[in-house]
Amino acid sequence: MKKNIVILGSTGSIGQMTLDIINNDKKKFCVKLLSANKNINKLVSQAKKFNVKNVIVNDHKKFLTAKLKYKHTNINFYNSFAEIDKLFSKKDIFYTMISVVGINGLLPSLKMIKFTKNIAIVNKESLICGWLLLKKKLIKYKTNFIPIDSEHFSINALIKNDKSKINQIFLTASGGPFINYSLKELKKITINEALKHPNWKMGKKISIDSSTLMNKVFEVIEAKNIFNLNYKQIFILTHPKSYVHAIVKFNNGISKMLMHEPDMKIPIHNSIYFDNKKSLNSKKLNLEILNNLKFNVVDKKKFPLVSLIKNIPQYNSLYETALLSINDYFVEKFLRKKINYLELINNINKFSNNKIFTKYKKKLANNLNDILNLNEYVYLKLDQLCV
Repeated sequence: MKKNIVILGSTGSIGQMTLDIINNDKKKFCVKLLSANKNINKLVSQAKKFNVKNVIVNDHKKFLTAKLKYKHTNINFYNSFAEIDKLFSKKDIFYTMISVVGINGLLPSLKMIKFTKNIAIVNKESLICGWLLLKKKLIKYKTNFIPIDSEHFSINALIKNDKSKINQIFLTASGGPFINYSLKELKKITINEALKHPNWKMGKKISIDSSTLMNKVFEVIEAKNIFNLNYKQIFILTHPKSYVHAIVKFNNGISKMLMHEPDMKIPIHNSIYFDNKKSLNSKKLNLEILNNLKFNVVDKKKFPLVSLIKNIPQYNSLYETALLSINDYFVEKFLRKKINYLELINNINKFSNNKIFTKYKKKLANNLNDILNLNEYVYLKLDQLCV
């Protein structure tokens, strides 16, 4: 009997990689639902290839265009993740990949837990802003959560669910394209330079976050949430080759590290075939890199946003949503050439420490609307403050 699969955000890089893996084992899997924001042509092409009858198009104009353009196909188009409840009635999905970009990825993460046995979530907003909401549902519906980011996937593999023995965790950061830049050189950074990650092929937003190391700040929050740790147990090391993804030091004195090529297909494959019964064709062990592994503490003068970690409360609060929204706002400004690279860093740092937003450290996210409303408020408030 085929195992049912759902991939939300299927036209992005993670979604496409997931479908590539499914395509290599079509006899074993049946894709039940796909989604995209605007790329309707790619979405329909995927639906036809995998015989998917239901798809979600989040952008309303593109949804209307798709319904008209593809009205003669046997594909059913939906315009909201809220309609997931109409598509499933029982827990008969084997595996769900949530690779939706942005705050909109939180709703489908919460919705699909009820209907899937295993859920892999790439969407950072879900794991940073909505972890308490997700955790409650994961427990209630006995759904297996699988971290997919290479760092968290690696930690999960290293500890094998035995969290009690962890002493310290080290997340590695390549340092992005500017690891060897001087402070003077950082003043002249262009958008194209910031987008050229040396090891990973990623979208624009996450490429910028990787260059500032803000992405690593978010990964520390995720690690704290997922593995129920204290921030004092989590450290960041720069590792330019992106070959080692995490190091775990246990209380018994043993330390373990996990290595693999900087290729997201590896954690995705292993999240689907977690029984290790399916081999993956991968590159040979790179002895040249292995013999030249370099780890260093982060230069906080060059990457000052890393210092924001010390301001984040140990408990889950709405401040994490504010922090994420502030970052998103200014990255968007940078990509639209409204601010330069140093202004990007300085503004994130400045407003993340502003009392207007730090007051949310004392408030909890009781529901999805609390998170969505704060995200909207942060954008509106920054529009006012940055005139």
